[in-house]
Amino acid sequence: MKIYTKTGDLGETSLFGGKRISKSDLKIDCYGTVDELNSHIGLVKDVCKSEQHTELKRIQEELFTIGAILATPVGKVNTFFKNIEQTDIDTIENLIDSMNQELSELDAFILPGGHPHVSYCHIARTVCRRAERITVALAQVEEVNVLIIQYLNRLSDYLFVLARKFANDLSVVEVKWLPKK
Repeated sequence: MKIYTKTGDLGETSLFGGKRISKSDLKIDCYGTVDELNSHIGLVKDVCKSEQHTELKRIQEELFTIGAILATPVGKVNTFFKNIEQTDIDTIENLIDSMNQELSELDAFILPGGHPHVSYCHIARTVCRRAERITVALAQVEEVNVLIIQYLNRLSDYLFVLARKFANDLSVVEVKWLPKK
């Protein structure tokens, strides 16, 4: 099988099921950003401890599912993969709560950075926020499962807390943002 098909050479691509649309369509931007996020999660997974490795792999699989859902035309029945469910969001919330128990209370905004592991998490977090914003924009023009938006919102929180956990585990001092007065 060749990797190139030449079917996108004029700026169109196919949705799941064959419908062709412009590569500049909001729908393509939406699932393309989820794909970008998935790549950043892969980088975070590559540098993390084994305890987060399994969770990050599961999150990558769920992001692939979200991308597939977003790449499916509205009204087309999905019989190839499961949808995102409330239990997926609950799992992320439980991970956040578990990590938060080990961390000091947050009393200020913190600046991203201090160690590459921490920075990778913050980059993934900001891409996740962008994916969420684009998905919200898409939901304003077509039907989008609200659980996808909730999942992305919670995932960005998870990535923030994971960055803090990495900083804690690596003994990196978090730098508080202190606005000029």
